[in-house]
Amino acid sequence: MKILYFTTLFLTALLLRAQELPPIQNFETFDYGAETQNWAISQSKEGYLYFGNNSGLLQYDGEDWKTYYTTNRSVIRSVKAKGDLIYTGCYMEFGYWETNPLGDRVYRSLLDKLETPLVEDEEFWNILILDQYIFFQSLHRIYIYDTDAETFNIIDAPSTRARIFEVGGTVFFQRSGEGLFKIEDGGATKVSTHPLLKSTTIIGLFEIQDKPLLLLENGTFFFLEDGRLSPWKIPASDQLESLTIYSGLQLMDGSLIVGTIADGIYHLDTEGNILHHINQGTGLGNNTVLAIYEDREQNLWLGLDNGISVVNLNSFFEEYVDKMGALGVVYAATIFDGYLYLGTNQGLFFKPADTTGDFEFIENTNGQVWSLNVVDNTLFCGHNEGTFTVKGGKAKLISDFPGSWGVKKIADRPDLLLQGNYGGLSILQKDDDGWALRNTVEGFDISSRFFEFTQSGEILVNHEYKGIFTLELDPDFQRVVEIDEKPPNGMGASLVKFQDDILFMSHLGVFDYEADSKTFVKDSVFTANLFSEEERPIGILMADTSADRLWCFTNVNIQYLSPGNFNERQQRVQIPIPEAFRRNLGPLGFECLIPLSDDKYLIGISNGFITLDLKKLEEKVYNIRLNSVALKTDDPEVAVSLPIAEKGEFEAGQNSIEFTYSIPEYAKYLESNYQYQLEGLHSNWQTWTLGSKAVFEKLSSGDYVFKVRAKTGNHLSENIASYAFTIARPWYFSKIMIAVYAICCCLLFYLVHRVSRNYYKKQQARLEKESARELEHKRAEAEREIMQVMNEKLEQEIKGKSHELAISTMSLIKKNKFLNAIKEELKGVEDPKIKSVIRTIDRNINHADDWKFFEDAFNNADSEFLKKIKKKHPELTSNDLRLCAYLRLNLSSKEIAPLLNITVRSVDVKRYRLRKKIGLSHDDGLTDYILSI
Repeated sequence: MKILYFTTLFLTALLLRAQELPPIQNFETFDYGAETQNWAISQSKEGYLYFGNNSGLLQYDGEDWKTYYTTNRSVIRSVKAKGDLIYTGCYMEFGYWETNPLGDRVYRSLLDKLETPLVEDEEFWNILILDQYIFFQSLHRIYIYDTDAETFNIIDAPSTRARIFEVGGTVFFQRSGEGLFKIEDGGATKVSTHPLLKSTTIIGLFEIQDKPLLLLENGTFFFLEDGRLSPWKIPASDQLESLTIYSGLQLMDGSLIVGTIADGIYHLDTEGNILHHINQGTGLGNNTVLAIYEDREQNLWLGLDNGISVVNLNSFFEEYVDKMGALGVVYAATIFDGYLYLGTNQGLFFKPADTTGDFEFIENTNGQVWSLNVVDNTLFCGHNEGTFTVKGGKAKLISDFPGSWGVKKIADRPDLLLQGNYGGLSILQKDDDGWALRNTVEGFDISSRFFEFTQSGEILVNHEYKGIFTLELDPDFQRVVEIDEKPPNGMGASLVKFQDDILFMSHLGVFDYEADSKTFVKDSVFTANLFSEEERPIGILMADTSADRLWCFTNVNIQYLSPGNFNERQQRVQIPIPEAFRRNLGPLGFECLIPLSDDKYLIGISNGFITLDLKKLEEKVYNIRLNSVALKTDDPEVAVSLPIAEKGEFEAGQNSIEFTYSIPEYAKYLESNYQYQLEGLHSNWQTWTLGSKAVFEKLSSGDYVFKVRAKTGNHLSENIASYAFTIARPWYFSKIMIAVYAICCCLLFYLVHRVSRNYYKKQQARLEKESARELEHKRAEAEREIMQVMNEKLEQEIKGKSHELAISTMSLIKKNKFLNAIKEELKGVEDPKIKSVIRTIDRNINHADDWKFFEDAFNNADSEFLKKIKKKHPELTSNDLRLCAYLRLNLSSKEIAPLLNITVRSVDVKRYRLRKKIGLSHDDGLTDYILSI
């Protein structure tokens, strides 16, 4: 059992079951915000999709989903659009939805026009529109509504599963147990009562080979001719007849879609061959297909038992997605000998080309594959382990020199190939046993992923981080004889030969190799074609020499250059891709794009590959539509919808507004970007964004025009949607209030003028007072300065008089001293004349006169002293005062004695007596005391 188990796992790893499918998008309940089951699908004239869901009517505009509920909140089983109206049927109700001025759908019941009551618990499963007639089908009846006459015609049509069909302008239906009928002249006419049609439910009625073709519930097809059935024998019969069929549709191209209960859908061509089988395992959201619809862009919409899926049948892309991870990231691919080979990070895989066969793993190629090159009818596989040659499902290791990047022919040496490796260059040689490693090239050991031969036979090697090397080898390609190294020229490593030019690309542009100067020079033509301000190439350049196309990727485009139809000038073709596509390509710089045919290419991705069919590229016209305009309220969950077609007139407080818009485009690999401008707020268009909503809050009063446009892929929308509105000024800015404000301003100006005038008068008076006060202060200050000057003058005069007093006192002292000396000399002479002289001397030593003179001079110098000391010591005599005056002049006893005409001893006695009168202690100095008064 264990051996069987591991054998099964091994075979599963070897055999990868998948198929190339159109792009598929799945929408789950959390995407569209309603219940799981979706019973019917239709498209309105503006391109919106409508779905009958258990919750109600779903609307999808390409960006946002919206749910409309029926009046009785029942499941909507049928949906059909006609013009601007969406007809629906549900439990005990049918009618139509129309668009109101707000852009929302509102329901109008048709039951009020019906005179016959409905059958109890009647539910309407199908709607068909033919000319002015609307057919509502339940399990009991068909109600035919004439939109012109607004009348009904009722046909009994009991069945277990309501189905109604239109082929060639004739309406068919099935009655259980009776067979197939058609509606003719307002009644039912039998078409076939074949026993099979009585017991088996008819799922679809189509037209193939100009004959009606029936699809039955058991998966069988029958042509209907003159009421007889003949089986349609097709290759798909064995698979379909084992399934239970629930839905079917014939597409615009005549092919058929068969929806099953448990195995997704089968897409059949007009010969009955299976083009695609898509189920949950290959990308569908669910295996039970309840409804099928083809929109105007040939997208296939599927209403599922759990969710909604859309298949882009007409897309120029198809996907091969390895959901199990057994394949890995595709680094290289090629078609050789009728097989498609894929080189991945997990090894080498192959399958028959142009078939829906399975990929098989090629034994012994486990690990990283870097390249697949076909040279001289031999397929070389560059591998992490070395180099393999591949034939069918067999790979032979011919070189174990690790890390083979790729091989190239050597001119004039058909027996040799140059190989780039992790560790430099090597040479492969062909002999009778095939190709094998001959030698490694000596003298160069730098990784050589990108290398090319110049016309002169030199080898160019580009290394992203080390630069560009020009190598000259010896004639036998054994070693390098000369190396010219140039530093890297920008970020990125790419080297490719295109139209005999060797091109190098970095983030700085495209550079062309000039043989004369042996340098790369920026090529303005290639750079201008591949680079623009909006986008730049990323990754590497890839050349398709068979179709003369030069390919590269940007974040938003796949683009290629090719010669024009009428001249050799390079023309650029851009194929838009979403950013997610670019991120899924795998590592940057290892992009893989190879031709499968003239106009079909394979692009390697991180979990498989995508094919690109250039024949399906077409120009489309896109129109943007404004879906809603709403005023925002204080509650972020509540908004007030507004009429879209009318100009908005809003109050001042209604200044937060929200717009939604969309392009009804449903391709998986096309993104719509939006750009808006609010005239009155913005002077320019805002930046492009994926968001389909614009919100403006707290707008000022004024006139505004909201404009929005879209860019789907690389195409601008044909129109610009717009909405004009005005936000009124607040009441306090109304015309009446402005007039009131003007009057108030005038009054205020007058009052301010009056107040200002009074104020300035008071200020002037205050300033005058202050000036007067200042002048008075200055005058007083001047007077004080004058008094100070006078006082200083008086002090100078006093000092002068004191000086004069001192001089006079000294003169008196000298005079008296001199006279006393003469007198003493003359006293011993007894001569009358001498006595007369002595008397004359005594008269000149008149102490009273001297004192009077001294007192006058002393009072002039120190007028207050004698008054103060008299007041302080009234008991002092005139002699005591004379002594005090002399002491005030700081005279010594010796100097005072002549002035008093007494001896020095007598002066000391007088001083002693004066101390006692004054009451000085022994320690206090008499002179100090006198000077301190």
